[in-house]
Amino acid sequence: MTAWLLVLLLPLLQPRAVQPAPPTCYSRMLGLSQEIEGAFQTLQSMEASEPCVRYLPRLHLDIHNYCVLAKLRAFVASSQCWKVAQVEILKDKVRKLYTIINSFCRQDLVFLSDDCNALEYQIPVTTALPDHQL
Repeated sequence: MTAWLLVLLLPLLQPRAVQPAPPTCYSRMLGLSQEIEGAFQTLQSMEASEPCVRYLPRLHLDIHNYCVLAKLRAFVASSQCWKVAQVEILKDKVRKLYTIINSFCRQDLVFLSDDCNALEYQIPVTTALPDHQL
């Protein structure tokens, strides 16, 4: 009997994982934008089965670029792949991010640029130093 009681109480005795701070508006925007980019890359990998994906607007999202609002609106308004469930799920996430940026978290976000071309062509990030700086 005591063994069963110990088994039942054991989960209560284990230390709980503590989240260091509650999520902020900014962390929610950043996390959702990364989730959207990942889902879009997954969609692009299935292009062979869904050729309409090729015609969707690119989704490189930089939430500090003012043009991201126009980019999000353009993606939601695109009529390609309207019958593909994965695209509709992605559009729902994009709508949610747009609403968060434009309404709920408007005070928490600072736009550092308005370079719309930067959202079209993602600049690869390198961590290696050039040869002359070694």
